[in-house]
Amino acid sequence: MIDFKKLFDSFSSIKVGVIGDIMLDNYMWGKVDRISPEAPVPIVALNHKEYRIGGAGNVALNCRSLGATVAILSVCGNDEESERLINLLEDEKIDTSFLLKSSDRITTSKTRIISRNQQMMRLDAELTDDLNSKDENALLEKIQSFIESEKPDVIIFEDYNKGVLTEKLIQDVIAFCQKAGVITAVDPKRKNFFSYKNADIFKPNLKEVKEGLNMLFEDVNEPLLKNIHNELAGTLRHKISFITLSEKGVYFQMENKSAIIPSHIRNVSDVSGAGDTVIAVASIVYAATEDVQMMAEIANIAGGLVCEEVGTVAISKEKLLKECELLLS
Repeated sequence: MIDFKKLFDSFSSIKVGVIGDIMLDNYMWGKVDRISPEAPVPIVALNHKEYRIGGAGNVALNCRSLGATVAILSVCGNDEESERLINLLEDEKIDTSFLLKSSDRITTSKTRIISRNQQMMRLDAELTDDLNSKDENALLEKIQSFIESEKPDVIIFEDYNKGVLTEKLIQDVIAFCQKAGVITAVDPKRKNFFSYKNADIFKPNLKEVKEGLNMLFEDVNEPLLKNIHNELAGTLRHKISFITLSEKGVYFQMENKSAIIPSHIRNVSDVSGAGDTVIAVASIVYAATEDVQMMAEIANIAGGLVCEEVGTVAISKEKLLKECELLLS
């Protein structure tokens, strides 16, 4: 029988680098009592505002919540939003010394207006062009320096299609990691879907798989998912497929070992950020155990737990440990 307490204690010895698009999430909470006389829209009387770490930063935050040592490797703007975001990251003891500020970018920020736990509107400020070659080379230098100096156990690529993860950067970093013996885990988006060749863990969701492989299907079953893994592996030559299936759970395959792990029943409030939690938990559990089934089981529970919260929140290590002891022992 697995000693989950011992496993969770071991997370503090894991070093993680998170590469990708970081964002500042701004939540504005209020009350709706009437419709505007100027246009048929609700008037939200704001009463509370809070800033949270979003995008790849939320993956880093989830890793920190599990007790790992974490650095963020990204590019942000040289602006007020980046200062606010860096302060939030440092408050959580996430290393920002490998974060690059660029006067050619703005810091991605998303403002969500919420009333009665319902999102009324979202306002996005972002640049989605690929990094220019100057910023790309500067970030590659920082990543190489991080791998050489910090000797991480795992590097997570968190792609939100905002331009930080360019094809060259992805390929160069995976090559650095292979040479240094660092595990690579990927949460892809469609644009760079097939750029992550030779990664260890490839974690798309079902929608991304359909788009990436141009497939149409309704029923999800193990023979279909095995076929998807083989299709992906033919191009990517990756080690593990880890596909999230929304309310149906998750699927993993490594060589001939595979299974669909059904989700556990939850009161779902908000799915935003669940993918960030799943990749963070999967990466750390795999780095600690190299047990693909254990990785999938624990990450599946973690994804369900964060969906019970409103907004983007990091996993609670204590709550996850309790659930694993309850559901997996």
